[in-house]
Amino acid sequence: MKIAITGGTGFVGRALAERLIAAGHEVVVIGRGERAHISPPPPGITVVSADITDVTALTEAFRGCVAIAHCAGINREIGAQTYAAVHVVGTRAVIEAARAAGVERLTVLSFLRARPDGPTAYRRSKWEAEELVRGSGLTWTVLKAGVIHGRGDHMLDHLSHAFYTFPIFGLVGMRDRPVRPVAVADVACVLEAAMIGDPRLADRTVAVLGPEELMLGDAVRRVAAVTGRRPRFVRFPVVAHLVIAHVAELLMKVPLVAVAQVRILQEGVTIPAPFADDLPPDLAPKTPFSEAVIRAGLPPAGRFGRADLRWFAR
Repeated sequence: MKIAITGGTGFVGRALAERLIAAGHEVVVIGRGERAHISPPPPGITVVSADITDVTALTEAFRGCVAIAHCAGINREIGAQTYAAVHVVGTRAVIEAARAAGVERLTVLSFLRARPDGPTAYRRSKWEAEELVRGSGLTWTVLKAGVIHGRGDHMLDHLSHAFYTFPIFGLVGMRDRPVRPVAVADVACVLEAAMIGDPRLADRTVAVLGPEELMLGDAVRRVAAVTGRRPRFVRFPVVAHLVIAHVAELLMKVPLVAVAQVRILQEGVTIPAPFADDLPPDLAPKTPFSEAVIRAGLPPAGRFGRADLRWFAR
């Protein structure tokens, strides 16, 4: 089966591509810019460099595909890469190209708390993308996922580097909030099921959450314990974290924390909004947020450095 993945060079897209290739599928990975230039691509993978709003390029990339996993997304805006452009206009282009290429199924990776009255443009744009997919006329699935972790993620990667860099670590807000971290392998499993046509996921909006609910502060401390670092944990008001996030977005290639992420953590990430069905029991994520799983997802130990700054990163 031939399957396309938008955002295929990103964190979730890469995990899905690896899973599909292992299962014997042919995969078309669609990325943009330098990240799309994989040379040589792994066997079974065709890499296409295309802007997510380019209907013509997407149509050509989708030809012969049975299904599309739409994983392209951003958590901060840079220049023309706005939430509206990537999440809304991009999803509209993906749908138009899918129809033109004769694709049967479309699955979009969204956010658990995406909703029309969301407090941020990130959440509202993700909701608009969901609605476009639900109204596409294709067989669709919407995955509303929470905090995703694994090797190469933002959570474990940046937390570990922060513990090696800063003696003090600020927790978001004066009140702790719950999270249900979900392993990227479990998310890829659900995406694969939708791609190959599991009828239980057809025309459904489903929540994808990890098996364990814990407070955000406890999750952060668990990661610190695995790294062996002992920073001093201090609760900062949300406004302080927003200032840090604005500075990080300005200075860093991949921000220590983005404004959208601060707003997400301020709210808690355990309950879908405004709605989502539970997954079938055999597809429900089962990977625990355990020390062994955290250790397997950690990057090499080290501090943030010049390469993390926008001016020095290649």
